[in-house]
Amino acid sequence: MPTVLITGANRGFGFLLARLFLDDGWSVLACCRTPDTADDLKKLQAEADDRLQIHALDVTDFSQVDALAAELHGTPIDVLVNNAGVLGKTTMDEGAILHQSFGQSDFDEWDHVFAVNAKAPMKVAEAFVEHVAASERKMIVTLTSIVGSVEGNTFGGLYAYRASKSAANAVMKSMAVDLAKRDIIAFPIHPGYARTDMGGVNAEIDPMEGARGVYNVIASATPESAGRFWSYTGDELPW
Repeated sequence: MPTVLITGANRGFGFLLARLFLDDGWSVLACCRTPDTADDLKKLQAEADDRLQIHALDVTDFSQVDALAAELHGTPIDVLVNNAGVLGKTTMDEGAILHQSFGQSDFDEWDHVFAVNAKAPMKVAEAFVEHVAASERKMIVTLTSIVGSVEGNTFGGLYAYRASKSAANAVMKSMAVDLAKRDIIAFPIHPGYARTDMGGVNAEIDPMEGARGVYNVIASATPESAGRFWSYTGDELPW
């Protein structure tokens, strides 16, 4: 039975991906900051025939990341999904575009956004690389965003979030190069602008459409997928 580890699995894309992997017969290691309040995830666990484990993990707490990696020593992880992410102090519905406009920079917010969106995927990958290397599928995936595409930036704004996702893309590109010698497939993927808590009510797609697309890209990935920037639609995006 293959195993997937998902960060930020208590809601949004992380939760939906956990459901999709379970539906396909996978074992799921679902990580979130506060499992005690993750009611939907605990309900899913009760229905999962012991195939879902819930682990407390704040991806910005690197000692906690290392501790979980040690706890799971000897557990092969076929797919590592860096899903945990933040937009900033405000959601799209709360005015993130205005809040992160030019002249409004909150650099404490920048630090937090970069910690979650760019530094944490690197740390989690480094902590769990041996678990991934010991598996059959050997894959590390990070959910980023199309707004991290420099070439695709036509409307500006969202400075902290956009820059953090560009950084995450760069991390995954280098990771793909460095880990190819270990036959590990690494790539970033855009899950779509979806109606999650972060994306807001006016986003373009239903969250399950994005999650299912991400799942399909992961399921069909080959070594040639590594180091390329993918959309949930299966299309390749420009850096």
